[in-house]
Amino acid sequence: MAISRNLGNPAPQAPRRSLINDPNARAVFFQILVLGGVALLGWYLVTNVLENLARQNIATGFSFLDREASFAIGESLIAYSPANSYSHALLVGFLNTIKVAVLGIVLATILGTIIGIARLSSNFLVAKLASAFVEIVRNIPVLLQLFFWYAVIGESLPNPRQALNPIPGVFLSNRGMKIPALADDPIWIWVGLSILVAIVGVWFLARWARKRQEATGQQFPIVLASIGVLIAVPLLTWLAGGAPTALDVPELQGFNFRGGSNMSPEFAALLVGLTVYTSSFIAEIVRSGIRAVNWGQTEAASALGLHRGTILRLVVLPQALRIIVPPTTSQYLNLTKNSSLAVAIGYPDLVSVANTTLNQTGQAIEAVAIMMTVYLTISLGISLFMNWYNKHIALVER
Repeated sequence: MAISRNLGNPAPQAPRRSLINDPNARAVFFQILVLGGVALLGWYLVTNVLENLARQNIATGFSFLDREASFAIGESLIAYSPANSYSHALLVGFLNTIKVAVLGIVLATILGTIIGIARLSSNFLVAKLASAFVEIVRNIPVLLQLFFWYAVIGESLPNPRQALNPIPGVFLSNRGMKIPALADDPIWIWVGLSILVAIVGVWFLARWARKRQEATGQQFPIVLASIGVLIAVPLLTWLAGGAPTALDVPELQGFNFRGGSNMSPEFAALLVGLTVYTSSFIAEIVRSGIRAVNWGQTEAASALGLHRGTILRLVVLPQALRIIVPPTTSQYLNLTKNSSLAVAIGYPDLVSVANTTLNQTGQAIEAVAIMMTVYLTISLGISLFMNWYNKHIALVER
């Protein structure tokens, strides 16, 4: 009877919760509310700006990019004249920014790594000099350092007529450093392509050498082999093209040099300033990354009879990279963004060219939007590449 009574009673049902008491529903509601508020605020700001611009008869849009720029740019990686458009001028500024950012990142990484390792040296003098460099450089504002290097490089050198000539064909003056350049020849394009092919070949060679070492334990002389590939491939291409040796040597004509290749004082000061400043931070990152590797790794490698340089290169640094890469990414981003200070010493980077464009056209919003978009794109590109590399070298649990 008891069993039949239980079967006749309906099963208890869970109480229904209203949407207000449901945490998931509340979360969705508040997110929609916040997004709606942000969209409403954005709509208000945009309409307000457009009304103010219309009231002052200021044109909007990017049609000004097709108009003639009518201003000169001191140095450019591509051909440029004042008759070109504003878009072409902005491209020149963008390429100048990329040039100093890429070279600065490479040089700062090399210098910072050397100084970071020097701080851990057992030699008292080397360690203290490296420490003094780091403490002095990273505590002086980067803008002041740019002014200092510009005064040293640009204002301490003589005028072109009294230019220093330390090496035949090389001249140092307050107009920059003039060096001989390769004369125009179609083969140099192929030599440049062959260098890219050689770099790709070295990458594949390094992968093969690493897999070979993991499989057999035999170490391949990758450094010497890579140097050989990087020299041999372009050299063979140059020989196949007739081995041209003509040079465009700079010559003094009037008040300046003509011919050759020039490194302006503004570019040199900016590159040296950004490299030195950023390297002081990278040095500390490298030092802390090496310190974070367990000392037992070094002792075990020493017990196997490995030299200190080999231990650092094959045992310590590969493990320290996993600690070094993330904070180094931030320093690369800082160097790229600090390059916008070039306008203070007259280097024609993107900000300098965009400011000139803004002053001539009055398109303030568009010019600032272009600068923000470009720096955002560059920063995101660096972040994506470094995150990929960090994931590539990360330890994989088995």
